[in-house]
Amino acid sequence: MTTPNNLSRRLFLQRAAVGTLLATGGSTLLAACASSGSDDSGSSGGGADKTADNPFGMADKATVDAVIFNGGYGFDYVTFAADIAQKKFAGSTFKVAPSTQIAQQLQPRFVGGNPPDLIDNSGANQIGFNTILDQLATLDDVFEANNYEGTKIADTLYPGAKIPGTFDGKFVAMNYVLTLYGLWYSDSLFKENGWEPPKTYDALLDLGAKAKAKGKYLFVWGKEAATYYHTMAVDGAIKEGGDEVRLALENLKENCWSMPQFQGIFAALEKMVKNGYFVPGGAGTQFTAAQAKWSNDQQAILYPSGSWIENEMKKATKSGFQMKGIPEPTLTESPKLPYESLRSAAGEPFVVPSKGKNVAGGKELLRAMLSKEAATNFAKTRLAPTIVKGLVPADGFGSTALQSQTAMLDAAGTNIFDYQVFGLYGMNTDQLVVWNSFLSGQTDAAGLTKGLQQITDKVRNDSSVKKIPVTK
Repeated sequence: MTTPNNLSRRLFLQRAAVGTLLATGGSTLLAACASSGSDDSGSSGGGADKTADNPFGMADKATVDAVIFNGGYGFDYVTFAADIAQKKFAGSTFKVAPSTQIAQQLQPRFVGGNPPDLIDNSGANQIGFNTILDQLATLDDVFEANNYEGTKIADTLYPGAKIPGTFDGKFVAMNYVLTLYGLWYSDSLFKENGWEPPKTYDALLDLGAKAKAKGKYLFVWGKEAATYYHTMAVDGAIKEGGDEVRLALENLKENCWSMPQFQGIFAALEKMVKNGYFVPGGAGTQFTAAQAKWSNDQQAILYPSGSWIENEMKKATKSGFQMKGIPEPTLTESPKLPYESLRSAAGEPFVVPSKGKNVAGGKELLRAMLSKEAATNFAKTRLAPTIVKGLVPADGFGSTALQSQTAMLDAAGTNIFDYQVFGLYGMNTDQLVVWNSFLSGQTDAAGLTKGLQQITDKVRNDSSVKKIPVTK
């Protein structure tokens, strides 16, 4: 099996950034068996002739069942697209249901042979892609179809849009949203206190002391999002050590978590925990409630997240907050990748199970999502771009967070990276346990290292898990 290599990822993101530059007048931006005889091309759920207006042959008066991860972007953007499709296919019914427990709710349906027709396999409880790759329909025909405006979909997307969802040469997951990862803060609060956004872990520690002197915390976390600090640590270690660190993780190397880049970051985080720089009680706090302690109450002054954070917290953000993002910190002032480097990729992977009752209908809903109307609605209401190019204005719809993403991408240039290992092998659920324990002060950096290594070793040593090597 093969996976998109780092060069391909970089090409996708570089081209996406260039495409956005051209589209916005000089600014870039960004952030798992009802039918027999179906194959991975998605022949089930048909019943009508394939035409330009019905490219997948969806049957008349069909029912389409979609389950969408209800996270930072919500799920009603898919309901919006479903309403468009339902008008186009009068008499059909497009059912869109939210879920925050994708694996728990949908793995039994895969086993039982009755999965939904469309799934947004995202979130902390996503299904490990390695376990369902042979049960997913290929999606090439979606990109080859015309959109609702009559233009070939492939011609409306950023170059390389297939790359993140291609495994073993098969395009099986449409990643809908462009996402970047960073540290988020209130520009007004920082200016009020004369604080500088930190670039290194030493600077983070210094800022933590300054915040504590003002009666505030440096960070906050919630139980379902403890691994946001895992992402921050991994991204910082990759920036510090370059491809050597990234490839060690991707290929499940022995003792990879003992690499000095990780150990330096873990030690700094341990010091923050011991110094009381984290709002206590996160392991028992629902994650959006915890995030509100940052965005609304301003008990904490920084939060690591993907670029979905503004939309996720827009109803619980203090007036005048002026949310902005910066790149994740590095361990030292001389990392192998510059501080401005970013982890960025297309996210929110949508899949069509090949054994769904209506594969054609699942693909039709994807086609509706890729219409100009639906993609513009997402960008405007979620303050984030999709893979459909040219729909976001240069002012970022007035969003300071979106404008800061522009600046972050401009500064990063070609220094953009991504990795797939944790989602590919479904590690997040186990990692949540370890990180909640660490951030609560119940275990130290050595315990964190041991716990993460055991999770990695479990996958590496399990002969039933097919490994996907990464070489670049």
